[in-house]
Amino acid sequence: MATQQVRTKYEVKLGAATREAFGKALAELGAANQNVVVLDADLSKSTYTAEFGKKFPGRFFECGIAEANMIAIGAGLASSGKIPFASSFSAFLLNKGFEQLRVTAAFPRVNLKIAGTHSGISIGEDGPSQMSIEDISLACSLAGFVVICPADEVAMAALVKAAAEYDGPVFIRAGRAKAPIVYPAGHEFAIGGAIQLAGGRDVTLIATGLLVAESLLAADLLEAEGISTRVIDIHTIKPIDREMIARAAAETGAIVVAEEHLLDSGLGVRVARVVSETHPAVMEFVGIDNTYAESGAPDELLDKYGLRAKNVAEAARRALQRKK
Repeated sequence: MATQQVRTKYEVKLGAATREAFGKALAELGAANQNVVVLDADLSKSTYTAEFGKKFPGRFFECGIAEANMIAIGAGLASSGKIPFASSFSAFLLNKGFEQLRVTAAFPRVNLKIAGTHSGISIGEDGPSQMSIEDISLACSLAGFVVICPADEVAMAALVKAAAEYDGPVFIRAGRAKAPIVYPAGHEFAIGGAIQLAGGRDVTLIATGLLVAESLLAADLLEAEGISTRVIDIHTIKPIDREMIARAAAETGAIVVAEEHLLDSGLGVRVARVVSETHPAVMEFVGIDNTYAESGAPDELLDKYGLRAKNVAEAARRALQRKK
C-alpha cells in the first residue's frame, strides 16, 4: 500500500499588502533599469509609487486626476523605447482609461504596464465607488494583454520583474489589505504558469489573489474530513495555464474556482472554458454574485460576501456530492 503524503497545515502569517510590494519592486527596478519610468494619477502615496518618485524624480510623471491621459502618455513612452508602469486604483485605471487602453496600448501592442491597486471589496471602508470587481474582466477583454493577480508580496515582487522583462502590455492587480504570506522568499514565478500548492485526488481548488490563502485554509478543513484536496494558484489569469487546469479536471473530476471578483466575468469563466474544452468536470464557483458591496471593514465584507475558507470548503462539498 502506498504511503499517504503528510500535508503541512497552512498557518496564516500576514505580510505586506500587494500594493506595497508593487511599489517596493518598482523602486528596485528603477535602480536596475534606466528605461523603467513610472506614471501615477494623483494617488502615488496610496499606490506606493511615491518611493520610485523620490528616488528617480526625472523618471516619474505625476499626471493628476486624468487617468485616460496617463494611459495615452504611458503608451507614448512605451513607443519611445521606455518601460512605463502606470498606476492608480483599479476602479479608476480600467474604467476611466479603457478607451485609451484599447486604442493606444492593446491595438498597437505597445510595451505598457499598468497596475491597478485597491482591487476587490477588501479595499473596505472606501465603498463601492472605489471597489473594482470588474477589473479582471476588463483587462482580459483587451486583446494581447497579459493579466496578473499575485497572491502575496513574494509573488508580486517576482511578477513585477517578470512584467518588466515581458515585451507587451500587462495588467497587474494589487490589493489594499495586508495579504497572508503564501510563498517563501525567492520563489520563482513565470508569466503564464500556474503553481500547484497542494496535491490531492478528490477535488481541486483553483484561486487567485487573496482567495489563494483562503483556499489553502479550506484545503485543511477538507483534509480533516478525509477529502484529498488539490490547490492551484492562478497568478496569471491571461494567458492561463491550460495544461495544469486540464490535468486537475481529469485527475480530480471536481473543481472549485475562488476569486474576489464578479462571478459573471472573472477567473471562473476562463477556467470553465478550459475545462469544457479539455476534460469536462463538475464545477462550483466562489466569488461576488451579481452585486456591489457596501462600505465596511475588509474582514466583515469578506465574511458577508462569502469569500472565506469555509465558503470554499462548502463549495467543494457541493462539487463532490454532484460528482457522486
